Amino acid sequence: MRKKLSGILHYLIPLLVLAACIILRWQDVPLVGQLRMNVFDTYQRIAPRDFQDVGVRIVDIDDKSLAELGQWPWPRTRLAELIYKLRVAGAAVVGFDIIFAEPDRTSPARVVGDWPQDDNSAEIRKLAGNLPDHDALFAQFIDGVGQIVTATQLTNGKLGNVPRQVGNFSIAGAQGRNIAEYIPTLSGAATNLPALEDAAAGNALINVTPGADGVVRRVPLLLALDAEQPLIGKPVYPTLSMEMLRVMQDAPRTMNVRLSGASGAASWTTSDGVDAIRVGQLTIPSDATGNMWVYFTGHEQQRYISASDVMNGNLPEGALQDTAVLIGTSAAGLLDLRSSPLNPVLPGVEVHAEMLEQMLLQQFLSRPYWASQAEMLALVIVGLFFIIAIPRLGPLWPAVIGVALIGGAIGFSWWAFRQHHLLIDPLYASLATILVYLTGSLIGFMRTEGEKRQVRGAFSTYLSPALVEQLAQHPERLKLGGEMRDMTLLFCDVRGFTTISESYKSDPQGLTQLINRLLTPLTSCILQRDGTIDKYMGDCIMAFWNAPLDVPLHPEKACESALAMFVALRALNDEREAEAKAEGKVFLPLNIGIGVNTGTCVVGNMGSDQRFDYSVLGDAVNLASRLEGQSKNYGVDIVIGQDTAVTVSERFAVLQLDLIAVKGKSEAVEIFTVLGDLDLRDSADFAKLAQNHDAMITAYRGQNWDLVEELLAGLRENTICDLSVLYDMYNERISAFRKMPPGPEWDGVFVATSK
Repeated sequence: MRKKLSGILHYLIPLLVLAACIILRWQDVPLVGQLRMNVFDTYQRIAPRDFQDVGVRIVDIDDKSLAELGQWPWPRTRLAELIYKLRVAGAAVVGFDIIFAEPDRTSPARVVGDWPQDDNSAEIRKLAGNLPDHDALFAQFIDGVGQIVTATQLTNGKLGNVPRQVGNFSIAGAQGRNIAEYIPTLSGAATNLPALEDAAAGNALINVTPGADGVVRRVPLLLALDAEQPLIGKPVYPTLSMEMLRVMQDAPRTMNVRLSGASGAASWTTSDGVDAIRVGQLTIPSDATGNMWVYFTGHEQQRYISASDVMNGNLPEGALQDTAVLIGTSAAGLLDLRSSPLNPVLPGVEVHAEMLEQMLLQQFLSRPYWASQAEMLALVIVGLFFIIAIPRLGPLWPAVIGVALIGGAIGFSWWAFRQHHLLIDPLYASLATILVYLTGSLIGFMRTEGEKRQVRGAFSTYLSPALVEQLAQHPERLKLGGEMRDMTLLFCDVRGFTTISESYKSDPQGLTQLINRLLTPLTSCILQRDGTIDKYMGDCIMAFWNAPLDVPLHPEKACESALAMFVALRALNDEREAEAKAEGKVFLPLNIGIGVNTGTCVVGNMGSDQRFDYSVLGDAVNLASRLEGQSKNYGVDIVIGQDTAVTVSERFAVLQLDLIAVKGKSEAVEIFTVLGDLDLRDSADFAKLAQNHDAMITAYRGQNWDLVEELLAGLRENTICDLSVLYDMYNERISAFRKMPPGPEWDGVFVATSK
C-alpha cells in the first residue's frame, strides 16, 4: 500500500506543480509578465533595430538651447519663429511633444499685469493691452504654416476641457460596437489652450506608458476619454506618431481600426481586440488593447538637431527637407526622461520618433495572436512528458530530451524574432517545465533514497556492507517474488550445544551472550566474503552466496568463509579458556560443523502478505543442511557437495569422503571435505595424502578389503590432520562387509540413517 501511494505521489505532485504553473500563466500574474518582458528586452539588446534614415528628426530643446535662448518656458513668439523656420527649411510635418496648457506669461498684457497698480504704469498697461497676445500669435503661426500637430495627454484625474479630436476612427469587424470597448479609457486630460488646438492640423496623445519596472516597451496607439460626446460617444485619440503620419500623408481624418475577426485579420476567436490600424496608405499592427511594440535602435545622434541651431540658422542646406520633425526636450531639468530596453535614460520624444520610423519603414515587432496558446501548449506537453517519463526512464534521459526541447524552443523564439520580428516567450514554459522536472526528479530521488534506506535496513545485518551498498544503488536487482539462481549454501551448527546449554541453566543471559559472542565473528567471516545471512536458528547459521547480487567465484568464497570461521572459532576458544582459568571455572570449548553445497535454487521474498523474508529454497539447500549434519559422523570440520568440490578443487585441499545417500534422498551424492587453502593443496604432504586416500576409496568401492585396510593403516600416520574418525568408520564397514559381503552389484553407496 505504501509503495503504491509513493508511486501515485510520483505523478501527482509534479502534476500539481504543472497545474499551478499553468494557472499562473493563464492569469498572467505580474511576475510571469515581467519574465516575458525581460526575454523580449534581451532580444532587443542583442539585436536592436538597424537604424535607417527615413527623415524623422527631433528638434531638441537641450541644455545648449536653454543656455543660448534662455530658460524654459520660452515665449510663444519664439516657438512660433521655430515652427516657421522648420517649415521654411522643408519639414513636411511638425509635432509637439509639449503641452501648452497655460497662457504665455510673457505676453505684454500679462507682464504689465504683474506690475504695481499706480498712475505711472496705467498708460503702459493701456498700451500693452493693444499689443498682440503671444498665444494668439502662436495660434496664427500654427494655422498659417500648417502641418502642425499639437499634443495632449489623457490621465486618471479630473476632466477639465475635452481635447479637440481631429484624427478619428472607424471600426471594422464589430458592427455597431465602439472602439472604446476594446482600448483603455481614462477619465481626465491635460490639454492645450483651445486656440492652439483649433489652429493645428492634428491633435494627438503623448502618453507613453512604462511597465511596472519603469521600462517603455509598448505605447498606446489610441486611447479613449471617458466623456460622452454627441453622436460619437467616447472620443478616441491617436498617438502623436500616428497623427503625424496621417498629417504627413494628407490622409483623411478618419483612420480605420481593424479588429481581430475582421476580413484580413487572423485570430482563433472573433472580435476579441484590436488587430491593426490603417492610416492613409500604411497599416500599423497593434496588440488587442491598441498598443504598439516599440523596436528600438538605441540612441542615434543623427536624429537630433539642437533647437538653437535651427533658431540661429546653423543647419546644413536641405537638412530638414521632407522630414517629420518632433519638438521635444532632452534637458534633464525638464524631466521628460524615460527608460527603454536599450537605454536606462532617454528623452521621451525619442520614443515617438522611433515609433514614427517604424511606421514609415513598416518594420514592426509583433506578438502573434497564437503566441500565448503555443507557449501554454508547449508548457503542457513538455510538463506532461516529464511527469510520465521520469518515473519510467529515470532523470537522465528526460533531462537530455528536455534540454533538447527547451533549446529548440529558445532557438525557434530567437529565429522568429530575427527573421520575422515576432515576440514569442520560451522562458516561462522552460522554467516551469524545469520546475516540474526538478519536482519529479526530487520525488524520484527521495523515493530512491527511501528504497535504499529500506534495502540497507533490511539487508545490513545479512549482507556485507559492499553488497548492501550495491543493492542500495541498484534496488531493481532485488526482484520481488522468486528467481532461479545458481547459488552456494552454507550451514553452520554448534556441536554439543545441549551440554553447553545445561551448564547455563541458572544463567540464561550468559548463554545468550555466549551465542552472540560466537555468532558475531562467524557472521563477519561470511559477510567479509560477500555472503548473505539468510537466518539464525538458535545456534545455527544459514548463509548463501550469489543472491540478491551476483557474486563471482561464490563456491570459493563459501569455502574461504568456512575455513576462516574455524580460525575465528579457535581464537574465541583460546580467549574463553583464558577467561575460565582466570575465574576458576570449567572450560567447555565450542565446536562447530559446516556443510557447503552448490546448486540451482529459488531465491526471493517469501512468506505471507503480513510478513515475509528474503530467503532461498531448493534441493541444494536441503542437501547443504544434511552435509553439515554428516560432518560429525565423518569426523571432519567441513563437508562439501560434489558441485562445490568440482569448482574449488584447484584452489583448496579437497578430499573425497564417501558416496552417500543422505537421509530424505534416494539419489547418492559424492561428498568431500576441505582441509585447507591453496598452500596446503600445493604441499608435498597433501599430495601424498590425497594419492593414498583416493587409492583407498577406489579399493573400497572395488571391495578390495585387504588393500583398504593396508592403505588405512598408512593414512592414519599423515601429519596434516586427524582423520581417525573417518578411517575408523571405514574399518568398521569393512568388518561388517567381511561378515556380510555387499554383493557384486554393490556401487559403494552408503545410505545414511541419520541427519
